[in-house]
Amino acid sequence: MPAQAAHPPADLVAARVRDPYPYFAWLRRHAPAHVERRPGRPAVWQVSRYEDVRALLTDSRLSKDPDRVPGYVPGPAGFNRHLVHADPPDHTRLRTLVNTAFVPRRIAMLEPFINAVAHRLLDRVEHHTHVDLIADFAAPLTFRMICAILGVPEHLDTAETRDTLMATIAPEASADPARAERELRKLLDALIVDKRSGEGPGGMDLLGALVRAGDESGTISEEELRSTAYLLLLVGHDTTMNLLGNGMLALLRHPAEAARLAAQDAGSRLVTTAVEELLRYDSPVRDATFRCAAAPIGLHDRTIGTGDIVSLLIGSANRDEERFRDADLLDLGRTPNDHLAFGYGLHFCIGAALARLEGAVAFPLLLKRLAAVELAKPADELPWRPARVMRGLAALPLVRR
Repeated sequence: MPAQAAHPPADLVAARVRDPYPYFAWLRRHAPAHVERRPGRPAVWQVSRYEDVRALLTDSRLSKDPDRVPGYVPGPAGFNRHLVHADPPDHTRLRTLVNTAFVPRRIAMLEPFINAVAHRLLDRVEHHTHVDLIADFAAPLTFRMICAILGVPEHLDTAETRDTLMATIAPEASADPARAERELRKLLDALIVDKRSGEGPGGMDLLGALVRAGDESGTISEEELRSTAYLLLLVGHDTTMNLLGNGMLALLRHPAEAARLAAQDAGSRLVTTAVEELLRYDSPVRDATFRCAAAPIGLHDRTIGTGDIVSLLIGSANRDEERFRDADLLDLGRTPNDHLAFGYGLHFCIGAALARLEGAVAFPLLLKRLAAVELAKPADELPWRPARVMRGLAALPLVRR
């Protein structure tokens, strides 16, 4: 085991938002348990190797409760009482309430709807010379899907609502983050009132079911209702939007693999393995969500102290050469492919089936209907959104050849 190096090279640190993979490779090689300490803040450990990340994702010594870290702000006030920030038994209670809407059998029933929305979005830009894959396709498609599942009425399915939502995870990119939080709270509280009065669309209407379950059993508080609605809107939209953007960029940069996928019929085995590989290759969730040590943890001859924050680097684990042969190579037929893009264990992503289905529908369709497009600017000039755990493009500008 090599000695832990003191500091990663400054150029790799500076490039982490645009391209974190050289930084991750350095950590895996030189400092697999790297700690950052800043005055007045809790220590933050970065764990980068696949075996360590997977093991710690199921380690009961790591807590998801931000209240264990004094002064830590997990997100916008009033939106943090949800299953991602909870340990059992609260996590179990909240996950049980939402789990039935996301079982694969129910998600599979959405495939015709996903197809229809995807085609409609591409129809709108069919004759456009310039297309932004994020604004014109990935963002509206993924938001429409999660709105349909939650029972959010169509008049709220707008770019303005999406912008308000996204401002809560990247406040530095918002002109007025406090206003965005107030507007989102007002919107969600009004939705809950509507559900309680029996108003709103039919369909799956998960939010209506949550409101009814809470009122009948008293098992979910108003803050938990609002926080859960916020969480599901956010992760149901943001993570899959990132998958579509990151994945399409990867395909455009690997034209032979893109041609390989474009030649496939819908539902083919390669479509399935391609989605898994695109999840692995440039994971939409770069770092696992919040965890802190509830007890000391020994790792690579170092000790993570009680109360320290532990950042499990999913993006790094998914490029670990010890786990994946030719880890930096995009291979759409890669099997096996036991990536950690959806996490592992108790907190495995509840929306995994939805993300997989949206990817399986979208990628072959995009390759067929946008066959004659290329990047409108060099890949290293593309804008990436600054975010605490996510990895996603702010825009993916394309031009028709």
